[in-house]
Amino acid sequence: MSQNAWFKALKTPPQEFPLTPISVVSGSIPQALRGTLYRNGPACLQRGGQQVGHWFDGDGAILAVHFTSEGAKAVYRYVQTEGYQAEVKANEYLFPNYGMTVPGPFWKNWGKDVKNSANTSVLALEDKLLALWEGGLPHGLDLNTLDTFGTDQLESLSLGSPFSAHPKVDPETGEIYNFGAIPGTKVTLQVYKSQPNGKVIDTASIELDGLSVIHDFVLAGRYLVFLVPPVRVQLLPVLFGFKSFSDAMQWKPQLGTEIIVLDRATLSVVSRTKTDPWYQWHFANGYEEEDGTVVAEFARYADFTTNQYLKEIPTGSPSVSANANLWQLRLDPKTGKILDSQPLVERHCEFPVVDASRVGKYHKDTYFSIMREGVDPQNELLGAIARYHHPTSTLTIADAGENRYPSEPIFVPNPENSDTGWLLTVVYDGNEHQSQVWIYQSDQLEQEPICRLQLPQVIPHSFHGNWKPSSNKK
Repeated sequence: MSQNAWFKALKTPPQEFPLTPISVVSGSIPQALRGTLYRNGPACLQRGGQQVGHWFDGDGAILAVHFTSEGAKAVYRYVQTEGYQAEVKANEYLFPNYGMTVPGPFWKNWGKDVKNSANTSVLALEDKLLALWEGGLPHGLDLNTLDTFGTDQLESLSLGSPFSAHPKVDPETGEIYNFGAIPGTKVTLQVYKSQPNGKVIDTASIELDGLSVIHDFVLAGRYLVFLVPPVRVQLLPVLFGFKSFSDAMQWKPQLGTEIIVLDRATLSVVSRTKTDPWYQWHFANGYEEEDGTVVAEFARYADFTTNQYLKEIPTGSPSVSANANLWQLRLDPKTGKILDSQPLVERHCEFPVVDASRVGKYHKDTYFSIMREGVDPQNELLGAIARYHHPTSTLTIADAGENRYPSEPIFVPNPENSDTGWLLTVVYDGNEHQSQVWIYQSDQLEQEPICRLQLPQVIPHSFHGNWKPSSNKK
């Protein structure tokens, strides 16, 4: 059986490289593009001849690409978590994780916390970069060199507090909102409000009906909206070491999707209700309309098959496919009642993002990764990026070409022209077994990238990124 081209980027754990100038392959870097692109994802999927149990188990590694007046430099580093360091030294897996237990007898898991893999996303603050993961504290890193400082309690979090991978930053105030699900006799959703420097200044706890898989949420005007999918984790098999969290998850469509609306000012519950079952990993954005209704946009799956698909990615040969559509719903925040729900793009897509200055507000454009036309979704990864222009309901696609795989596109505004911007994506080329940074004009995706830059080595497919503009424009 021939090997899927995308798998070559994951088959061998990548090596770190120090801050290194990178060359322009074609086009030129826009003069006004000044700042840093950060990307995070699971890089090491095997150790000591053992393979991880799920793509989410890989040790996190971060790519930083710094754009200055002198050109571009890149650095790639593993996040030096305690678990990563211990397992490198032992050359074997020592800790349970999202989709795996410690190899060997089940009692080897007893008394061990799940390893913080720091592998999902990043948040660039003024003085540090946070490497984010679902089930624990963020790790702080140096913004330039990516040296790891260690776990960061953000001045008020307790050890082990979950600080999830998809914080929302208010573009006007700089306030940061985030959450974490805390298992126990009573499962709680812990919601955080932080200052722009990351310091947590307010928290609220909402009791949940069982432990679900809540990966993301949305900031929409005066509200925070959570869609709790009908997935439930059987905690006892996890606690006794018989199953990983992933293997203990059950899809229970009869429970429906719960909608929880919070007042963002007080973090208090405005409404809770239930609707039809579906699953979502990621939101694009949310906003409040003039009549007070709330709009939320996300990538919607019919069920939780997506987790099995992602579990099988490290094998290189998924046995299932899972397709998501870009979806929009309108609801009454006072009651949680859905007023309208419809697909915007009926083609498999994921990782939707908007201009960071439009978070919580109406946005004209949504950018995302999308499946190429005519390929088998079971055997292929997303091979194109796209723009959905809401005023005209127009979809524009930038197809990277056969066996090329762009990451989630990150929008960067043009400081010299507010009507334009760029999309930055890291592309793995399975034809040449190399990785590049591609820069597109955000409103001209039907044209070739305006710049391609060569990275020193292959960067595995990553999950999420962040753009930090330069403070001095040097």
